[in-house]
Amino acid sequence: MEPPAEPQTVEALTHRVAKLERINAALMAHVERTMDQQGGAYSLFQTAIMLEGRVRARTEELTALMNSLERSNAAMQAAKEEAETANRSKTRFLAAASHDLLQPLNAARLSLSALTDLAPGPEAQGIARQVERGLETIEDLIKALIDISKLDAGIVRPVVKPVRLADLVAGIEASFRPFAERKELRLVTRCADLVVETDGILLQRILQNLVSNAIRYTESGGVLIVARRRDKLCRIDVVDTGCGIPEIERALVFEEFFRGAREGDDGGIGLGLGLSIVQRMASTLGHAIELHSRTGHGTRLSLTLPLATQRPDPRVTLAPLATALTGARVLAIDNDASTAEALQRLLRNWDAEVQVFRDLAGVVAALGAGLARPDVMVIDYHLDNGACGLDVVDYLRRNRGWVTPVILTTADHGADIAARAQATGAELVHKPIKPAQLRSLLAYMLA
Repeated sequence: MEPPAEPQTVEALTHRVAKLERINAALMAHVERTMDQQGGAYSLFQTAIMLEGRVRARTEELTALMNSLERSNAAMQAAKEEAETANRSKTRFLAAASHDLLQPLNAARLSLSALTDLAPGPEAQGIARQVERGLETIEDLIKALIDISKLDAGIVRPVVKPVRLADLVAGIEASFRPFAERKELRLVTRCADLVVETDGILLQRILQNLVSNAIRYTESGGVLIVARRRDKLCRIDVVDTGCGIPEIERALVFEEFFRGAREGDDGGIGLGLGLSIVQRMASTLGHAIELHSRTGHGTRLSLTLPLATQRPDPRVTLAPLATALTGARVLAIDNDASTAEALQRLLRNWDAEVQVFRDLAGVVAALGAGLARPDVMVIDYHLDNGACGLDVVDYLRRNRGWVTPVILTTADHGADIAARAQATGAELVHKPIKPAQLRSLLAYMLA
């Protein structure tokens, strides 16, 4: 028999209900916590998905922008390379065309000088001067365009080294003094014994342009070239007493083909390229250039460049032979027949004994026939088939021991040719050859 059930008291039932309520509350709290945790994780999951979508969209947008930028950069690089190639091609074309253009100009000027010697009448002299002036203008324009093209293309590479400024300024003074005296102008130089850090050839070209402009546009008074020390710098001033530059034109004088209203002494107007070339050359060298001018009083152009810390290397020059121009034996080499003929005629008009050849082979053949040692040689740099006129000089020095003064002629204004001429000890004369310049140079070398 089962034992009888305990009687259910109110107290016992109340205790049991309270216990069940506590258990139920605990279970509900656990369920609620579980649900809250599940809801937070779900929210985080949703947030992560949303952020991932945004990141993916931004990444795709940035990738598209990067690809577009790369394509733009590639296109810009291709365009830049194409422009540089075109610029180099233009420069090569101008250099090649200039040689072909300057050759007949050279022959024409030499022939004109010989013709002037044969026709000394005033009318003939006037016509000859007009023709010569036209040839000079064409020559200056061709040379200026070539210079600007080379500077813009970055082909000109300065060879910076210590340069004795007094020697360079003295050469400028000697070259321009006859032009100043012809206009009854004073040309004065004041140059301390300074050594500057620069490219001597480019600096010479800069000063030549500045002094040429100063003399051209000065009617009375004179031109002053002065070089002074300024702390660790040197300032070169080219000062003239000319008409000055109006204020409205001062910002324009360095632009190409700007000529203003000024005319030269011969009534001709400049090409408007001189100061543009000066600015480009100065920029290539890193030399600052400034202009100061007063209308009716004159102009000062100042060039600032660094002083050198070392002295320049002594230049080895060939001693000139003690002979006279009359009867001097001249060996001329030029591959252009018209130029060679004009040069021969001109030199013979000056009472020189001239023998003309076209290349080294002709000289070697003449040596076999008893060619006598010349007193001076006038040699073209560029010969046929890529040959170089200096090869003749090297051959004669090595095989005959003839250390003869050399005048090297060329229509190429490249710095490498100037450097080779200097290394050889040759005097460099650019075509078209100015007969007066050639005659004075021959007289100096043969004095």
